Amino acid sequence: MNSNTNRGRALVLAFVTTLIATLALVAGPSFAAGDSERLTGTVNVNTATADQLQLLPGIGESRAKAVIEMRKTRGGFKSVTELTDVKGIGEAALAKLRPFARVEGKTTARLD
Repeated sequence: MNSNTNRGRALVLAFVTTLIATLALVAGPSFAAGDSERLTGTVNVNTATADQLQLLPGIGESRAKAVIEMRKTRGGFKSVTELTDVKGIGEAALAKLRPFARVEGKTTARLD
C-alpha cells in the first residue's frame, strides 16, 4: 500500500472515533450504557462502591478508584461540585453526572 492510502485510512479512523465520542457527549443526562439500558436513580459518591460509581456517566474503573481515594483523603465530599477535584473530572463531565450524583442518602442507581 502506498502512504496516501494509509493516510486516508488514518483520517477516516480519526473521523469515526471523533464522531462516536461526539455522539456519546450529546446523549446527555439519560446516559445510555447500552442500546436498551438507561441509568435511573442516584449514586451517593460518599458511600458508593467502585461498581456503583461506574454507573455514573463518564466514570470508569480508574476514575471510580480516584473518587474513592479522594473521599478517603478528605473524609467525604461536602458537595457534588467537589468531584472536579478528582483527576479526569472537569466541568463537562460533572454536568453529565450531576443529575445522578448525591453526597447524602442511599444509592438507588440502576441500569434499566
